Amino acid sequence: MTVNERLTALRIAMKASGLAAYIVPSSDPHQGEYVAAHWKAREWISGFTGSAGTVVVTLDHAGLWTDSRYFLQAEEQLKGSSVELHKLNIPHTPEHLEWMQENLPSGSKAGLDGRLFSVGQVRHLAKKFHPKNIDLDTTSGLISDIWTDRPPLPQHPVFELEVKYAGASRGQKIQAVRGKMEKADYHLVSTLDDIAWLFNLRGGDVPCTPVFYAYAVVATDAAFLFIEESKVPADLKGKLNKDGVIVMPYTSIELFLKNIPTGKIISVDLASTSNQVFNAIDSEKIKEGTNITSSLKAIKNPVEIQHFKEVMRIDAVALVQLYRWLDETLVKRPVPESEVAVRLNEFRQAQGGYFGESFDAIAGYNSNGAIVHYHAEPGTCANIKPEGMLLLDSGGQYLNGTTDITRTIALSKPSVEQKRDFTLVLKGHIALGNVKFPQGTTGVQLDILARMYLWQNGLNYGHGTGHGVGFFNNVHEGPQGISPTAGTPKASVTIEPGMVTSNEPGLYRAGQYGIRTENLVLCVEDEENDFGKFYRFKTLTLFPIDLNLVDEGLLSDDEKAWINSYHEKVFASVSPLLNEAEKAWLKEKCGKI
Repeated sequence: MTVNERLTALRIAMKASGLAAYIVPSSDPHQGEYVAAHWKAREWISGFTGSAGTVVVTLDHAGLWTDSRYFLQAEEQLKGSSVELHKLNIPHTPEHLEWMQENLPSGSKAGLDGRLFSVGQVRHLAKKFHPKNIDLDTTSGLISDIWTDRPPLPQHPVFELEVKYAGASRGQKIQAVRGKMEKADYHLVSTLDDIAWLFNLRGGDVPCTPVFYAYAVVATDAAFLFIEESKVPADLKGKLNKDGVIVMPYTSIELFLKNIPTGKIISVDLASTSNQVFNAIDSEKIKEGTNITSSLKAIKNPVEIQHFKEVMRIDAVALVQLYRWLDETLVKRPVPESEVAVRLNEFRQAQGGYFGESFDAIAGYNSNGAIVHYHAEPGTCANIKPEGMLLLDSGGQYLNGTTDITRTIALSKPSVEQKRDFTLVLKGHIALGNVKFPQGTTGVQLDILARMYLWQNGLNYGHGTGHGVGFFNNVHEGPQGISPTAGTPKASVTIEPGMVTSNEPGLYRAGQYGIRTENLVLCVEDEENDFGKFYRFKTLTLFPIDLNLVDEGLLSDDEKAWINSYHEKVFASVSPLLNEAEKAWLKEKCGKI
């Protein structure tokens, strides 16, 4: 079926259910960013493949709401369908609800699949719709009825992440959760990256993230893992049982929650628990709380931190090999953008302990670099030539850590404007990377450091500045983030020692080029005095910055010193892993300014 034919089928189902509107999110029942093909309902109904967005279908309109990262991509992918792009003014905000309030008649009914919305989201919807007397049906899984060739749920086996990588046993992690349960007898965990972290398990059910579909419940005397049992090898199941973890069928979670004994209390995070799962619990047994594992997981232990440092060296080797290959190949022939991603994946694979990309690599040549989450398709993507600029944002999933790095390079002599833009972005990157801040500081307080030089020149970028990064886990990990939007939960979380966060300001000129410089940084303790504790960031990523794009006249002496010191560190850390030709290439790229 075409997108328009799918919309017609959905509207027939809506009429039969008495619905004036139907909301289709990007999520799965676990509120994951990356979802298995089985759960890509929003993509199926609209044709838009970006990772963020919401579709609202009424009887006479179909709209996609997404943020500035995807405007260009959405405009291209929605061509030929009746789905209209609604551009979000503020990223990650439910502006589609305002549209629904204005356009749905009073007394009408909107529907959604309650598995795909958290309790908090459903409550917010109900509150928004109440003044106009719009009812909300959370039991209408209409997409399931009309998506006849829907892919099945994935069945990849899970495997154990050894303690030598994890730094703590699953028993220690379970005990840490129990220590924070605060008068609750049970704690429900729905988020896949948290479940993987808690049990020191990894899987392959979701693209780019080594997780598996499951639920978890931690009790005071046991822990329960709800997973398709055929995915757990017998020897691993024995280890889990020995550690007090009881393996139960994935589909039995609702029955288990329904049968929690009278008088017992279960702690539930409203932001990550699906409305359907939540409704299986008797209301008097619920204690509304937060996801305990999220904050525990964010603070990397010393073993994880050491592995992070090592994986940055390994990843840098692959990057050196990729950029050298690109230099040599461009002299001979144009290189499709998609080939860059393929070759980089091959170079990473050769390093060992590699499990795949941490997200789909973004190789954006010239104007494609201005599409923040651009994805090059073989056969239709641009051919890179030895002229202009290339933005490459990529990352890897390794047994000993997760990487995420962006570099922008000049393929020919850059213009004055390009050098100015690049340098203003770099100044913000350095300012954030060098900041010293008091205990209790949040991401929204730090964000201005990355933007101030752009703002002073009437420039800006439309995405957040930083996100948390997991350990061989979700590359976009909570709870922390660095963002200018005060209302977002991640931006209001305090930055604590042990957190690994990205530092990635950018600038995008539509139709011309994009610029982004991204390193991962580790929050560490700096000093404690009469004014309290102070923290700072330590840069983990190891790869040179293209000095051909730097306007030295815009840099202070301190900024020049930072670049030189960083390049010295990159060469000292990475060069011992390189052959002589690679070492010579890196030496040249790690020049002084």
